[in-house]
Amino acid sequence: MIEDKELRDIFKLESDEHLQHLNDGLLRLESEPENKAILEEVFREAHSLKGASRMINLTKIENLSHHMEDIIGSSLKGEVSLTPSLFDTLYHALDVIRVLVKEAVDGVSRENVPVSDILELLKSRGETRQPQYGDEKAEDGNIKNENPGEEEHDQIVSCSSSTGDDIFRIESIRVETKKLDDLMTLVGELNVTRSRTVHRLSEMEEALVLWDGLCRKADEVDHELSVRMGDVLNRLKNGIFEDSSKLDLVCGDLEEKIRTTRLLPMNTLFRLFPRMIRDISKERGMEAGLAVTGGETRADKRIIEEMKDPLMHIIRNAIDHGLEEPAEREKKGKPKAGTICLGAFQTGDSVIIEVADDGKGMNIEAIRQTALKMKLDRKEAIEAMNHDEIMNLVFRPGFSTSSFVSDLSGRGVGLDVVRANVDRLKGIVRVESVPGQGTCFRIQLPVTLATIRVMIAAVGDLKYGLPLEYIEQTFMLKRRDLFKIEGRETIRLDGAPVSVVRLFDLLELPLHRSNRAGNRKSASDSIPCVIISSGGHRLGLIMDEMLDEQEVVLKPQSRILKKVRNVSGTTILGTGEICMILAPQDIIRSVRKRDLPVIAENTESETDNKKKTLLAAEDSLTTRTQMKRILEGAGYEVVTAVDGMDAYNKLGTRDFDALITDVIMPNMDGLTLTAKVREDRKYSEMPIILVTSLALDEDRKKGVEAGANAYITKPGFDQKVFLDTLKRLV
Repeated sequence: MIEDKELRDIFKLESDEHLQHLNDGLLRLESEPENKAILEEVFREAHSLKGASRMINLTKIENLSHHMEDIIGSSLKGEVSLTPSLFDTLYHALDVIRVLVKEAVDGVSRENVPVSDILELLKSRGETRQPQYGDEKAEDGNIKNENPGEEEHDQIVSCSSSTGDDIFRIESIRVETKKLDDLMTLVGELNVTRSRTVHRLSEMEEALVLWDGLCRKADEVDHELSVRMGDVLNRLKNGIFEDSSKLDLVCGDLEEKIRTTRLLPMNTLFRLFPRMIRDISKERGMEAGLAVTGGETRADKRIIEEMKDPLMHIIRNAIDHGLEEPAEREKKGKPKAGTICLGAFQTGDSVIIEVADDGKGMNIEAIRQTALKMKLDRKEAIEAMNHDEIMNLVFRPGFSTSSFVSDLSGRGVGLDVVRANVDRLKGIVRVESVPGQGTCFRIQLPVTLATIRVMIAAVGDLKYGLPLEYIEQTFMLKRRDLFKIEGRETIRLDGAPVSVVRLFDLLELPLHRSNRAGNRKSASDSIPCVIISSGGHRLGLIMDEMLDEQEVVLKPQSRILKKVRNVSGTTILGTGEICMILAPQDIIRSVRKRDLPVIAENTESETDNKKKTLLAAEDSLTTRTQMKRILEGAGYEVVTAVDGMDAYNKLGTRDFDALITDVIMPNMDGLTLTAKVREDRKYSEMPIILVTSLALDEDRKKGVEAGANAYITKPGFDQKVFLDTLKRLV
């Protein structure tokens, strides 16, 4: 029996599908034995069943599937003809596999399952005698067994027989995610109706109060009518109350069941990485192992799907940048093999995913210097950044502290993908690092994307929702605590300055939206303020009123409104009002972008308009011509050289922004050229990119030792990677 319940359920569902498709395919093949499309389909199904069985060590099923796959594969090649007896053998094999699957899933062992006999038949392509079936047939067409002791054996193998416990049941079904999304949307609408029912109940109670007042003023003639009317209204009120309570219970239960139906264990994703770590480590000459915890933690299907790339990038970076080489680790007293820890756990309505390594950690000063060199922000702003803000610079597009670019890493892509994906999933990513001890990426995501908890705030006469996971604190801000830094309103919070903006101004609402409540409070000493945080940045939002906290069904923006700034979606409140859900990450970015000085933007555009000049050394005419076309097409001016000596001579004729060179060339190879260029202090900062067919790790190391900044292999040449590398280095 398969011990792991999750794997057991998955394998049962998957094997049932494969067996059904195999059965249907064989039936079609009997009438169209030469149909290659059907043969390929049956071949794929047998191959998939074999692979699934191998993963969980079901050897008997694996062997049977493997031999079925061989027969169909041979038929595809024209080596085997699918005869009636061979079809019988394939059907018998399916029957035996069904029994073996039932054993593995139910844990109930069945005696006399003729696995070895069926295997012999499959190996002989159905040419040997059928195992122990007898040659006579009963009047009903079933095989008659001459050996009474093997009656149970025949029942198991025969396609037409059935055992008493073979009750036809469909225990699980596959449902498209979109259908669950639609159901959740309908539940949201039902919740709105429920809220309106509660509102109607309060209106009914108000009507009863008014009726009681009228009854007191009525004369005695109308007394009997008043009592009867009062009874009707009370019954109506009680009925609405009962309906409202029942609706509340059903809505809550329905919403919870649909939400949990979408949840899958994190192991669905985590099991993809052990092989990846093994392959990358081997390629890089590293030693690394993976420790997984919390694989049973459940999260929304979409979250699990969209977190594959972010986790892949983090793990890749951990191996290539975080972990030291085995010899270096031993010198530091660390185990020779590094460890990457991948874990997940749930806290409240959030799932936390952590990826940690026990490597060298991040160099804060190196990150700061790289940010200054790349001009990610004003020099004064970068120098004033605290530890968390500096750490979060690694998520900026194009950021990389690596001085060497390879096909695997150092190209400044990866961690910006992490931030973008996490933001899209309404999550938060943080990075913590201790020099010499390692780095930890912590990603906080909602358990489900179907609903979110928001704080409802009033701005003007409109209502907006702020996701609670981004809210750090709320308080009444005293006007006297506001002061200005560089023209921006600021408050001091926990000893640090925090910028504050009025949400009314940020959303650029028209003046006629001015809130009456805001006008009444204009003379007040205190105003509502919410502190939001994302990516290590904090911002204060001033609004008119903080109204309520609710769990709402988030409706994504339509295509027309998808690019509206600072808004992530909409919802319908219980009152029937439409409420826009704000995107705190976008809000913080919008405010920070306004800080960029115009003069810096002009200077940058002038620099960008100036063409960069490149020197390209390549002895192959075809490759040299193609490279020149690619580079000129990207806006560079290109001077070509036919070998290393020619390139070295041309280097002194004018200024070049970068050198691109092949390695194997006549007269002077690329490594020698690189080393000679680096000997001259004039060219110590000039980027050098090696483009070569040499793809071994030891060749890359020679490139690093010679002084190259990047190493790109021709066998896996990617034009986009090549140009992105140039853009980052030049």
